[in-house]
Amino acid sequence: MKLECFEDVPERVLRAVDDGLSAFNRRAAPLEQVRTLGCAAHSDEGRLLGGAVGRTWGACAELQQLWVEEAVRSQGVGAALLEAFETEARRRGCAIVFLDTFSFQARPFYERHGYAVALAIEGYGDGITRFTMLKRLTVGG
Repeated sequence: MKLECFEDVPERVLRAVDDGLSAFNRRAAPLEQVRTLGCAAHSDEGRLLGGAVGRTWGACAELQQLWVEEAVRSQGVGAALLEAFETEARRRGCAIVFLDTFSFQARPFYERHGYAVALAIEGYGDGITRFTMLKRLTVGG
């Protein structure tokens, strides 16, 4: 056996690892049940102001990305997107929403909306911490 480490991983290695892991996962779990979930906010003129993107599986929803155009931040766009994402997740039967955010991103925003830190990973460059946050959704609210 010969081991190699790469700074720039060759496409063939990336593809083989991804394909192999995907094949194993499909045999081990009902991944066909995973559904994407996205919400977008637009101006009255149709300009994209922000979006929330994630997925649901069973009783769990993962918010993978939430972005709001800088010019309209702190105007309720992010809160509206988060609420829309949670509402659709709840409609799909989800009881939990989780997400990752870094210390330079939006932890206080998520805490204001009921999320709590479930895991903190320190050691990133410049003292940055990664937080996994969790919110339990209530039925009907």
